[in-house]
Amino acid sequence: MTPTARQLALATLDRQLLLRRQRLDVADAVRRICALQAQTPASPYVALWNRVDGFVPEDLDAAFTERRIVKATLMRITLHAVHAEDYDAYRAAMLSTLRASRLYDRRFTATGLTPADADAVLTELAELLRSPRTGAEVENRLKARFGEHAHRMWWALRTYAPVHHVPTAGPWSFGQPNTYRAAPTPSGAAPREADEGVQQLLLSYLRAFGPASAQDFARFTLLTRPAISQALQQLSEQVVRLPGPGRAALFDLAGATLPAEDTPAPPRLLPMWDSTLLSHAVPGRFMPLEYRPLVVRRNGDVLPCLLVDGEVAGVWRATDGGLELTAFRTIGKAAWRSLTEEAERLSAFLADRDPAVYRRYGHWWDKGFPAVQGQGTTVKVSR
Repeated sequence: MTPTARQLALATLDRQLLLRRQRLDVADAVRRICALQAQTPASPYVALWNRVDGFVPEDLDAAFTERRIVKATLMRITLHAVHAEDYDAYRAAMLSTLRASRLYDRRFTATGLTPADADAVLTELAELLRSPRTGAEVENRLKARFGEHAHRMWWALRTYAPVHHVPTAGPWSFGQPNTYRAAPTPSGAAPREADEGVQQLLLSYLRAFGPASAQDFARFTLLTRPAISQALQQLSEQVVRLPGPGRAALFDLAGATLPAEDTPAPPRLLPMWDSTLLSHAVPGRFMPLEYRPLVVRRNGDVLPCLLVDGEVAGVWRATDGGLELTAFRTIGKAAWRSLTEEAERLSAFLADRDPAVYRRYGHWWDKGFPAVQGQGTTVKVSR
């Protein structure tokens, strides 16, 4: 039986813990949902607030401090929070992409430095980062060898070297200046091979976002089609092929199930760059095509979204004293009531940490949402 588009959306919401919050340890929750986009420090916290029943932000603080969850550059060459036990496999899968994104970039090659120059620094860098160091401290150490090009060398290394970001300050664990530490080397374990890493990442991805196509997985990771095709062949006993509502074949874990089409989807207030909005081919599984330019801005910023019945219906932002919800279409009274109740809870959650979360992105609201003027509604929810 071919799954419908609605079932595919519900399946991802279910696997992302967005149909119902579950009471889980934060590290277990992060592992269940594969990875949390973390380029903005608040986002993993807001993401887990949407997914974990009784989420306490101090639990995530502790998980970062204890290195049960780590933050590093991985999929799509951006920062993610992942379970510490998944990091080695994910990095092995992504290493070729991460390395090429910097060492063959004109900004690096224009310095006259070579990939061999960068690779020669890896052992020294690991030794230096046995203790936490700021980026400025690392650059100062590199200046003795690379002079004015130390900045570009560190720009490359911090992307593909086995390096974690170190929690430094509140309210969201990671503050300025960025601080780094070498990823621990597993005792007695051989380094992960790239193909093994891609296989593990693919299984994690399908568990968290499936069913999905090879194109979807490429969108989530930026891995090449040959690498993805090889992984699918090697996992033929664990991954099954499904017909899709479009032309692309879908893949899923053997034995995985799909929710019924009439399963209700509760309202959610997703953080900036929520992984669900970046996990499938454009425009995404939950994003009406006409709303994409309003949510995904030209520079790549993905605004905090309202989900109504499993579909992006607007955006939200923190304002003085509460939250402002802007819908792109007419929303019924019952849905607004549910959204407002959810917003009140989120506003109370933010009050103790950062009531003005994402304030640096307020300029997008200042520009307005002209495509929906006269159609949408804005509601302010007081704390």
